[in-house]
Amino acid sequence: MAIRGGAPRRTYTWITAHAPWSAWAWRNTTFTAAAIPAALPVLLGLTATVMAPGPGTIPPLLILLIGPLLTRLQRSRFRTLLGLDVPEVEREGSRFTPFAVARRLRSEATWRQYGYHLLVSPLAAVAGGLVVLAWAFGTAATCVYGWIWILPADTRTPGWTDDYDAVTVGGVLLLLAAPWFAALFARLDSVAAAALLGPNRARELERRVEDLAESRAGVLDAADLERRRIERDLHDGAQQRLVALAMNLGIARATLTDLPPEAKAVIDEAHREAKEAIEELNNLVRGLHPAVLEDRGLDAALSGVAARAPFPVELTVDIEQRPGATVEAVAYFVVSEALANVAKHARAEHCRVHVVRAPAPDGSARGADLLRITVTDDGVGGADPARGTGLVGLRKRVGSVDGTIMIESPLGGPTVITVELPCGL
Repeated sequence: MAIRGGAPRRTYTWITAHAPWSAWAWRNTTFTAAAIPAALPVLLGLTATVMAPGPGTIPPLLILLIGPLLTRLQRSRFRTLLGLDVPEVEREGSRFTPFAVARRLRSEATWRQYGYHLLVSPLAAVAGGLVVLAWAFGTAATCVYGWIWILPADTRTPGWTDDYDAVTVGGVLLLLAAPWFAALFARLDSVAAAALLGPNRARELERRVEDLAESRAGVLDAADLERRRIERDLHDGAQQRLVALAMNLGIARATLTDLPPEAKAVIDEAHREAKEAIEELNNLVRGLHPAVLEDRGLDAALSGVAARAPFPVELTVDIEQRPGATVEAVAYFVVSEALANVAKHARAEHCRVHVVRAPAPDGSARGADLLRITVTDDGVGGADPARGTGLVGLRKRVGSVDGTIMIESPLGGPTVITVELPCGL
């Protein structure tokens, strides 16, 4: 019979997928039943320890020794029967040296695994036994009329009930409930295995954060090296060619005095364009990576930026120890872009830039000194990153090194931009 319609078809599909004869039911049942043989060594060891006449130490020692084997066995059970891959805990060094064994016994991951074997595994075995009994009793109760027909009346167990209909209904209900019990136990077992047999999630996240921080620092260093390479190629290549071109045009203008006025005008125009191209290329090279920043530090580089600003800039740089090259570059571009935004939007008459290296506040997770940059102008205020005033670029550049930026810009001014960069990079 064909099932038509959206909701009835989905209901029929769900029922058939979760029926007692479905693959879902048998997979969960097989998984929970497999916990019984996997827990037998631990159960036997605990039983021998409890029933020993004196304080026995051999069974616990055997459990300690076979712990890694039990862990691999449980991982194989999860992977093969449930399709769940429980990752292994990464261990450094050899596994069989005395120092490696001692380090393993002191490891928090090792005792989490033993906690699974000593607590969760026996409970999972009990749950597996209950599931198997539920299937067995449910099947026997459902087939009670068959047993009545097979067995003669005089061979039945004394006191056996004659309420066969209730027994059959109870068996059917038990068969319907057994797969769900198996699925519940499998879910609980999976959660416990992920928490105890696998790596510590918090420490794994910490390790991943450290790896990402290292890889990001490598990307930033590579980008800085690429900027320096481009700056060097432009300075030694295109810029020198333009300088030679301008010199040749200047010599031609000075020596070729008998040319027609139209030709002299063309040479003058070409000479002027060459000098303007050299100036633009100088600004481009300086924007990529100023050589003075690498040679003389942040104070000298920012002094050049302040001198080129179209308004007076009061610059104060108080740095006893230079930060890393990446942080210096970010600080330089932050001040440059901030002053460019002031010149373009703020209509300010004066600006103050203060750069200082200060210790991180107590309780800070960064744990290193901070390079604090404060840019203050007396402009009209109202700076809003959502309006595309260049502040979005500042946030991204500061965020690339885990820095923070705070902008205070009420209408009417003044505007104060405070940036803090960790010097540890």
